[in-house]
Amino acid sequence: MEVQKTIANPVKVEGIGLFSGEPAQVTLKPAQPDTGIVFVRIDLPRPVRIPARISSLSPRSRRTTLRNGTVSIETVEHCLAAIGGLEIDNLEIEISGGELPNIDGSCEPYVRALMESGAIEQDELRKPFVIEEPIVVEEGDAKLYALPGRSDELNIIYDLDYGEIPAIGRQIYNFRASPEAFLREISSARTFLTQTEANEFQNRGIGSHLTYKDVLVLGEDGPIENELRFEDECARHKVVDLLGDIMLLGRRLRGRLVAYRSGHSCNHLLIKNLLESTEKHKHRRQTDLDAVLDIRKIQKVLPHRYPLLLVDRVVEIDGDRRAVGIKNVTMNEPFFQGHFPGIPIMPGVLIVEAMAQMSGLLFAQRLEHTGQLAVLLSMDKVKMRRAVVPGDQLILEVETVRVKSRTGDCRCRALVGNQVAAEAQIRFMLVDADPV
Repeated sequence: MEVQKTIANPVKVEGIGLFSGEPAQVTLKPAQPDTGIVFVRIDLPRPVRIPARISSLSPRSRRTTLRNGTVSIETVEHCLAAIGGLEIDNLEIEISGGELPNIDGSCEPYVRALMESGAIEQDELRKPFVIEEPIVVEEGDAKLYALPGRSDELNIIYDLDYGEIPAIGRQIYNFRASPEAFLREISSARTFLTQTEANEFQNRGIGSHLTYKDVLVLGEDGPIENELRFEDECARHKVVDLLGDIMLLGRRLRGRLVAYRSGHSCNHLLIKNLLESTEKHKHRRQTDLDAVLDIRKIQKVLPHRYPLLLVDRVVEIDGDRRAVGIKNVTMNEPFFQGHFPGIPIMPGVLIVEAMAQMSGLLFAQRLEHTGQLAVLLSMDKVKMRRAVVPGDQLILEVETVRVKSRTGDCRCRALVGNQVAAEAQIRFMLVDADPV
């Protein structure tokens, strides 16, 4: 189980925007757990916050732009790639200007700033986005595949095909994501243009402030007034862009990506499809009548009975690591008679009890053949987030944090739809079922 991370101290990056040519100052600041990455325009009469999510996307050619109302921030992908590559989860990024600095065209300046600050662990677990089924998106001759893989890592294969331009040609790069590999292999890879593209941009008044020393421009014979940092620098930079764009998921992606000539637009389309697929998966999970454990099987595991058996169905079990169950809340529940007459609300202590029972069902997968039972020992970080009322369906999610010889810890959440109703970290003592 991975914990979330932020940085220790604020750090600054300054420079000029690639497209606008306008100066900008960026301050990267620590943020609380579950904040995610949030940009804040501070050069306006009132600061405007723009979350780094696909819902904030504003379509632009050859770059990733985020918008909140009429306020936008251009070219965020290199900054996001640095954050993602170093596995930082929570940051507030203040910017005075409408475009992030380009500097040398790589994400290395942002990497240096983040490493200068240093990463610190936070007291919340990551909730990775694991690719569960194949998804393919296409735009013209560009293709991007999201495929299931190991649930604890991200692997990217990028196939760059500029066969008509000998200086670039065809480059295939395989990247297995980790902070160490990111620093060693791709963080310094720069954005690039062909000479024809550079001329077209300058004819349109874009990038007139740039020289060949500021941007990697490739002519027929190779880099113009510049040098490659890697023989396959172009393919490596495409991986950088993809890493930056998938940060718009809002969660760490786990699985495999295979890209052929994919650019920002195709990357964004994949993110939208991934989010749509997980929503469909949740809906199927919540409505599927074929339970992993129905009430009869649950009663064989848990000693609880009416009126204190608070799990109706288990719909998902991933070994002894994670489980999901359902508690249907109806007006017939006996506790609604006194809590409260006229304003029926499920007692918070019973929501916590439902999460504890769900944890017991998860630990039962490990303890099935050991002769032990999981007995509640303690609860920590208990938070009630939302009232639960008749007609709600509680989705009980539990994840194993650690299991020792005599104790076990679970991270638990109870949700109604997509809203968290309660959360807690629950510790159990593992005792012999039939002590002598």
